[in-house]
Parts: sequence; structure tokens; C-alpha cells
Amino acid sequence: MTTTPQIIRPDIDVPELVERIYTDGIVGLPGTFSREWVAQLGRDVDAAFTEARSRPGGAVGRGPQRYYVEIHPEQISGFVDLVTHPSVTAVCEGVLGPDYQIVEVGFDVPLEGAVNQPWHRDFPMPEVTAQERRLNSLAINVTTVDTEPDMGPFEIAPGTQWDDDPAFEHGMFPPKSFYPRYEERAQRKYPKMGDISIRSALTIHRGTANQSAKSRPVLVLGVDAPGAGNDERHDMAVTRPFWDSLPDALRAHLHCPVVETLEPITQKHTIEGLVMGDA
Repeated sequence: MTTTPQIIRPDIDVPELVERIYTDGIVGLPGTFSREWVAQLGRDVDAAFTEARSRPGGAVGRGPQRYYVEIHPEQISGFVDLVTHPSVTAVCEGVLGPDYQIVEVGFDVPLEGAVNQPWHRDFPMPEVTAQERRLNSLAINVTTVDTEPDMGPFEIAPGTQWDDDPAFEHGMFPPKSFYPRYEERAQRKYPKMGDISIRSALTIHRGTANQSAKSRPVLVLGVDAPGAGNDERHDMAVTRPFWDSLPDALRAHLHCPVVETLEPITQKHTIEGLVMGDA
């Protein structure tokens, strides 16, 4: 963990951000961290990506030349800075309630040659969302680079977190006949180092084609309301010394095994519909 994090703490209107997440499905928080902090995050992600690709099951494909890797919290030196940042904790509490749970730390890496993904959400809509229009999970994204137009920027269709239809394959992939709706709403995002976004993983989105020679790593923090159940998809753990070093307020949100030795994670949250890209 960093001992003197260089963090910019903007004043934010939490009720407005919560309303925007419910309306648009995503909010951006520019300038949340310093570029120096993000540069170290980038080095941590690069090291974890190299290690994951060196072993079977270490990285899972999310389309051609596009990978996802789940990691343990202490593989990221700035983990505590991220999850205790006042903007992050305030929005998580505003959407998910005071007992929210951190269930996932990972990263997506689109490399040169990554193609357009099909429009999708990250998992099927839960009953509480379909029946009560209540969101019970959030995804927090932190880019490690300045995103440029040729790097395969993230594309999202605001307001589509409520879309639900029996025609969705596996509850996640809308049929191509729905694509005009998403293309009409589509917004490409170009975050810079230091910016973060907070979104519902139900909002229809996709990664676009990376036409550059550069990778575009993005850290992903998954957060649930109690009982949402997304922790079942993940294998996050912490060591005893790391656990003992954490503030009590953070431990209350970190429900994962405390182990003597970390085991490398074999990826299991495979999204088969993304493997071939948008054919």
C-alpha cells in the first residue's frame, strides 16, 4: 500500500451521482487520483498481466486479443487508496447501502488487434432489478492510460441498464435486431489517467476495436449490495498480514477468505458470447 497517496478529493454531489447512475447507468469522476498514483497502478497491472499469461487459466479471453484477469487485492499497491476514497465510498453507499461488499478486483486489457465486442451486459439482470428497479451492484473502472480514439475505447448505451427481454441470449446478449437502439445511444468514453467511472454492469456496453499498437488496461472493482451474489463468481482472498493492516471500516466491506498464502487465481467468470467478438 502507498503510505502517502497523492489523491485529489473533489467535492461531489452524491444524490446527483446516484440519480445519474439510475438514469444513465454510468457516471464519470475526472481527476479522482493523481497521474503518479495511476502510473504505479499501471505497473502493478502490467506485472499481474505478465504473470497471469505465463500459466494456464491465468487470463480469460473476452474476444480476440482481449483479456480479463482477476487478482487478489494486495497485488495492487493502491488498493486501499481506491476503496477508501471518499468519492468511491460515498457513491457505493448511496447506491448499494451502508453494508456494501467488495467482491472483485480485476482488469481488462484490449491489445492491438482487439475487435468490436457484441453489445452485452456483464451478467443477467437480477430479480430485484427486474421487479423493483433497484440496482444491487456496481463496477468501478480505473484506466491506467490516457485513452485515445484508436485504442478501442469503451462504448456504452446510457439508460439501458433496465432493458430486459426474453430474446437476450443467456440474459446478457441482446439480439442484433436491438443494435440500432444501442448505436443510437452509444457514447464512447475517453478517460485520462486519474479519472474513474462508476457504472451498473447491467448497462449495455462493449469494447471497440483497438486499431493502435498500444494496450488499454482498465482496473475493475466489483461491489455488491448484501445478497447480490456476485461473490460466487470470484475467488478473491487476502493474507493475514494484509488483513491485519487494513482499517476496520474497510474490513467491514471486504468479505473474502483470509489465508496464509495466496494462490494464483484460475479465471472462472468466462463470458462465452465474447470469445469470438462481434462476428
